[in-house]
Amino acid sequence: MDDRFEQLLKRKIGLDVESVGQMVLERAIRQRIKATDSADEEAYWQQLHLSPEEQLALVEAVVVPETWFFRYPESFSQLVKLAQARLTELKHSRPLRIISLPCSTGEEPYSIVMALLDGGLAPQSFEVDALDVSERVIRLASEGLYGRNSFRGDSLSFRDRHFSVEGDHYLLAQSVREKVSLQCSNLFASNLHSTRQPYDFVFCRNLLIYFDRPTQLQALQALKRLLAPGGAMFTGPAETGLFSQNGMQALAAPLSFVFKVAETRQPVSKPSPDLSFHAQPRPPQPFAKPIMAQPRRSEPKAHKPALASLRPSEEHTAVAKTDAGAQKLNAIKALANSGRTAEALAACHALLAEQGASAELFYWLGLLSDTAGDSDAAQNFYRKALYLEPAHIEALSHLAMLLEARGDQAGARRLRQRASRGVNNSG
Repeated sequence: MDDRFEQLLKRKIGLDVESVGQMVLERAIRQRIKATDSADEEAYWQQLHLSPEEQLALVEAVVVPETWFFRYPESFSQLVKLAQARLTELKHSRPLRIISLPCSTGEEPYSIVMALLDGGLAPQSFEVDALDVSERVIRLASEGLYGRNSFRGDSLSFRDRHFSVEGDHYLLAQSVREKVSLQCSNLFASNLHSTRQPYDFVFCRNLLIYFDRPTQLQALQALKRLLAPGGAMFTGPAETGLFSQNGMQALAAPLSFVFKVAETRQPVSKPSPDLSFHAQPRPPQPFAKPIMAQPRRSEPKAHKPALASLRPSEEHTAVAKTDAGAQKLNAIKALANSGRTAEALAACHALLAEQGASAELFYWLGLLSDTAGDSDAAQNFYRKALYLEPAHIEALSHLAMLLEARGDQAGARRLRQRASRGVNNSG
């Protein structure tokens, strides 16, 4: 396939094609060739090159949004607690400001509204903005009509409170829809920051995983500019490492994936004067291997049997280094980010049996176990990841959150200090 398509998507949205897979891009191009009645790939390229609308259509075909109401429910529970505390802090002097981007077909911003209303907040005490680059999904969101695929899990009582049945679909109550201001825009729009007041809460989940590293850093800086002092930012589970390494601190709220700006920032690298789409990428900091002290062997006895069979070696990092292993890890990440936790866990165990251990694979086993509510297994897997790679910053950060949630403040502090030293050494 002509690499011009890949280059165009990288210029337009910073898309790293490897994050979705080459086959996904090829399938999307074939779909758009058929949809536009183009004679062949070259004819489609000529149309694509001249049409911003078709470029957006190709983006939508490649990055298919997977969303449903109350995805990551712990995030919304934590939002209610933080919102109540924020209103008290502000002495109810103004409404809370919340933004969801990209909002896709509206499930996330509407979940925000329902969570706050069900949590006892008055409708006039908050405002929600929702942005997406696609006019099509904005139009669908404004209609508020949803099929069964938008409702997943066992806790669906909110559907009875806020929806009415319309044939085979469910219509969202007008009282919820009117609380969301839907707009066609994106995180990198030139007027996004100049025309808006900062937000108390920013939801940007499972967007940065599609970007290359320079665009991820640019996006994170844009998100920080949107956030008011003392505000909080909600992200996706696969993006937490990027946040923790770039001036954000995770709150002690398991499975909510919520961050605040760290009080004492430890930047990964010196500030880059140019974070535009066309900036030359700096060395990929999050995947650097800082030189760290060897891990102490005084692990709790409960973990010794599991760790005894492992020995750090090149064999244990083979999974991440082989093309097949990397592709399977990408597939696991895609399953995780679409909420298919059980399938992702099964795929992790299958890959572990097939190709052996690696720090990255153990990290994902920990993250998925954490998401599934098995904190004991998550802790064990995070420790295995750190045994193989003591400077694995994501594993350090997540294990610190787990220990903090369990009341082990000293253990969490030590892990965060290790993560901080790793960030400094990689700069």
